[in-house]
Amino acid sequence: MDGATPRVLVVEDEPDLAELYAIYLSDIYDVQTATDGETALELVDEETDVVLLDRRMPDLTGDEVLDEIRARGLETQVAMITAVEPDVDIVEMPFDDYLVKPVTKDDLHGLVEVLLRRANYDERSQEFFRLASKKAALESSPDVSVENEEEYRELTERMESIRTELDETLAELSDDDFREAFASFPDIEIDESEGDGDGVGSPPQS
Repeated sequence: MDGATPRVLVVEDEPDLAELYAIYLSDIYDVQTATDGETALELVDEETDVVLLDRRMPDLTGDEVLDEIRARGLETQVAMITAVEPDVDIVEMPFDDYLVKPVTKDDLHGLVEVLLRRANYDERSQEFFRLASKKAALESSPDVSVENEEEYRELTERMESIRTELDETLAELSDDDFREAFASFPDIEIDESEGDGDGVGSPPQS
């Protein structure tokens, strides 16, 4: 971002809610809003750092907007913010995070901050965090019994596979990101006395 104010695009088909999200975020970020998918695709470009995207919209859905953003090769971080409870269909969707409405000002600020931080990681680390976000979303969904879902088991296996590849880079992650992402892996410990000074030590080697 080269020191520029991060740009956030809010895509929400309820104008009052889009405006509220913009008010929440405009104290720190350069915020644009779109109330439909077509406008969102006109606004999003390589200068857009984060897209907060509603799923359930008329005409172009959020899922379709997401697919087009990725088809363009844009590296913007995309979070779905939606009333749609997550189901196993989200496993293959190329978003970076998933929040279920309603969301607060603190929720939005925390989400954007995390996404901007993740954008600085390498692609493999970013993929891990995408999977971790989907795992957390599915575990919190009242519509999903994760122990019965093959997609959930495969997602967890993918996370574990990537985790073993990241042993050399984990110490570079912030303490908060590390704790959040690896909370579901009880074999990983955080050594407060080691690491690169941010309180994160290396996980045990697999």
